[in-house]
Amino acid sequence: MNALRRRLDLILERIESPKFLKNDGLGNEIGFWIFDYPAKYELVVRDHLEHITEKLDKRDYRFVHLNIFTVLIDMLEDRGLFERACLREQQVGVDSLRKTLAGPLSQDKVAKFIANKYQPSELDFVLLSGLGSAWPLVRGHELLSALQDIMGSTPLVLFYPGEYSGRDLYPFGMIESKNYYRAFKLVSESGK
Repeated sequence: MNALRRRLDLILERIESPKFLKNDGLGNEIGFWIFDYPAKYELVVRDHLEHITEKLDKRDYRFVHLNIFTVLIDMLEDRGLFERACLREQQVGVDSLRKTLAGPLSQDKVAKFIANKYQPSELDFVLLSGLGSAWPLVRGHELLSALQDIMGSTPLVLFYPGEYSGRDLYPFGMIESKNYYRAFKLVSESGK
């Protein structure tokens, strides 16, 4: 827990650095960053994110902090599907509901919804959290891939409940998956 707290304390400094804000030193890479953490500390990270967003608000950055689960609910409500989806889950269960929502909540549609509603190109950066609540409807690597085309040069941080090896994302640190995605660690385990 102490290692996580040290890493959490470095987030604000990293976000406010020119390297982050201007994608400085990244070459032709997209400014996508991942802050991975053990899923059991979700509430600690969520509280710290609230603290960080309050500070960033006071510093007049143009940014948005999006909870992916809330984005999914907004998408379903906009289409008049949310209540029907809740009823469907009670009738057929989570696995069947996931298959039913695969089309309306495809990663490309989630990315387009974010682009239309929040205009990332007009922001200094975007913070994404809540992936654990939205899993398996949204997968980290698939969402990041879909967001590549809409983010332009706007940096993005995904707060990821699991492990990121620098190559692969492991949901919750327990699910073995070969889902390569190229991003940068916002704060490594060593604090660098």
